Amino acid sequence: MDPDATQILNRTAEFPEFGDSTPEWETEVRSRLSGVVERFAGPLDELLDRDANEGDTRMLVADLLTEGLGFSKYGELTTEYRTKGESVDYGITLDGELFAFIEVKPCSTELDARNLRQAKLHAGEEGIAWVVLTNGRVWQVHHVGDGDDGTGLVVDVDLRAESPLHKRVDALLPLTREAVVRGRLDELRAWRAALEPEPLAHVLRSDPVASAIRAEVRRRTGHVGHLGDLDEVLGALTEGVIARRLQPEE
Repeated sequence: MDPDATQILNRTAEFPEFGDSTPEWETEVRSRLSGVVERFAGPLDELLDRDANEGDTRMLVADLLTEGLGFSKYGELTTEYRTKGESVDYGITLDGELFAFIEVKPCSTELDARNLRQAKLHAGEEGIAWVVLTNGRVWQVHHVGDGDDGTGLVVDVDLRAESPLHKRVDALLPLTREAVVRGRLDELRAWRAALEPEPLAHVLRSDPVASAIRAEVRRRTGHVGHLGDLDEVLGALTEGVIARRLQPEE
């Protein structure tokens, strides 16, 4: 067996704190994704070598959506989904409700904000929170709902990257049907948002973090502590570590 595939099946090797708690569905999906990413490597390289057009790229994307990501070709994928006078390449429906738009670009096209702009506009018109942007090789999932001013990039994976196969599979997993219906994509979006500078600044000033910093400073200095030292830690974080523009309002 390929060693990378073995690592996919044994997720606890990379995340030992999870113990043996990896759900059975996740193990099965990782195995499926591993096989599909390897199997489609050749066809994808062929498309890249001949600089295939968008139509040919779209056929490969459709196969990846069904065989790899687990969406029903006839029950959940709609090609050329019509919006107000225009269309997007695919719409994904889950339990009868529109979940995401998929915008496909030719395999040699570099994905950027310009590629996303039109699909994001259509998503806003239809009240859709998610847009998938892909050229077959690179898959990006953007959260564009809830009145976001900017675009929240939640998933970004290159299927032909030199990174180990299990890491590419791990990056793509939240977009699988099984993960989406279990809330994994929403959870990942919340995690990405929490790592933005302003939310992290709030975390740094929280009592548990400040207390942990105080304990470590005491350990390093040998100081036993004194009244008000927690306030001093908070003050040092506020005045010297966290940028003023990120300071939470009182």
